[in-house]
Amino acid sequence: MRLRSALRSGLRPFGTPLALAASLAVAAFVSASPPARGQSADEIVCDQLAADPADPDKPADTRGVAAMAPADVAKAIKFCRIASVKSRRAMYQLGRAYAASQQMAEAIAAWRKAADKGSTSAMVELGVLMATGSGGARDPAKAQELFTRAAEGGNPRGVLNLLALAASGGPPFDPAQARALLARAAQSGSAEAEFQLGVMLANGTGGPQDDGTARTMFEKAAAQGNVDAMQWMGVFAQSGRGGAQDSALAKSYYEKAAALGNADAKAALKRLECPYVLKDKTGKLVTNLCF
Repeated sequence: MRLRSALRSGLRPFGTPLALAASLAVAAFVSASPPARGQSADEIVCDQLAADPADPDKPADTRGVAAMAPADVAKAIKFCRIASVKSRRAMYQLGRAYAASQQMAEAIAAWRKAADKGSTSAMVELGVLMATGSGGARDPAKAQELFTRAAEGGNPRGVLNLLALAASGGPPFDPAQARALLARAAQSGSAEAEFQLGVMLANGTGGPQDDGTARTMFEKAAAQGNVDAMQWMGVFAQSGRGGAQDSALAKSYYEKAAALGNADAKAALKRLECPYVLKDKTGKLVTNLCF
């Protein structure tokens, strides 16, 4: 898998690196989510159109968008540019809007300004560009520096991208340190940190396997809307990993994740409803049988 896609999404279920642009060191994690009060109208519109769901700076009551709608990009640039004068979050989101508009020079400039003001998400984006060479010459060492700064600032994607960078031939990074830093990030209530820590605990990565704590992490992340955590909770509830076996609970989690587009959850639901399979002579699955 390409380095760019491995970095942006960080580690996925069972430790497999997936899709790029998003993410430990030993500094204290900082909760960066600002209160909703005092926001300007421009900042509110900027958040509505361009907030990153995984940005620690994002207000708790703002859902965010994984990908901006093409029809919203020009409007996002307009309002985020105005709001960015006083808001580092809006400056980061301005970079997202520029990137969505394929104006990468402007996006990089905005992310540099946001990073200088302490935006860990901007650090992650710049690190991705350095790691992949998308913004110029590849510089894994600089990428590691940016990811480390983001991780030290409390951004789970900084942690995950440090691991992805190391797995892709970049500077090495200790999985045990990653696990410790994710644990600290999870204490601040980050759903992404809770989910990724759960994956490491479930797989025994960076320390002993701990299904019970992993299940707790998945449950917490799922309660905050993390789709992958819902799917993992379905797996754990169905098999009885880390707690009681509960088919009804598993189905409930699968249904929630499937409704949000999770392909693994959809397949799991299909297996629950149609548990018997028909295979051809080579052993290849032909169809599920429902009775």
